[in-house]
Amino acid sequence: MIIGIVAIARNFAIGKDGKLPWHFPADLKFFKRTTVGNVVVMGSTTWRAIGKPLPDRLNIVLSRSRDIVLPQDVLLLGGVEEIVALSKYTAGDVYIIGGASVYQSFADKIDEWLVTDIPFSVDDADTFMPEGFLSEFEFVESEDLGEGLQVRTLRRRPE
Repeated sequence: MIIGIVAIARNFAIGKDGKLPWHFPADLKFFKRTTVGNVVVMGSTTWRAIGKPLPDRLNIVLSRSRDIVLPQDVLLLGGVEEIVALSKYTAGDVYIIGGASVYQSFADKIDEWLVTDIPFSVDDADTFMPEGFLSEFEFVESEDLGEGLQVRTLRRRPE
């Protein structure tokens, strides 16, 4: 399954200066618990923000540029279709972890979203999710993470 995972402010903000504009340990723990043992796919900006492979996960950087220097245990793939094909052979799920352009690239491939609702707006953010990105998805359940955070699970509506 291909799953988008994102933390999003009330004004749809997801980033500022290439980083998350907040720090919530409960959300980071949820992210780790959810993605360990699976595949994580990120763009080059997200890769630079993290700065190292996420442990116990297959890390893939999606970029058309071949100039990115990555550690030996991180895959560089150039297209969405390569990752979709790979997803059929992985034991776990494929988590799309950002940034905005990578989420957009996978918009029609994502089967499920895990959306952490951040309880405020970020006025000086510079990266946003489009307001209608969940229009083809239906609410399944929510989980209270504490710290004022809720995670919503949404699944693509059957056609």
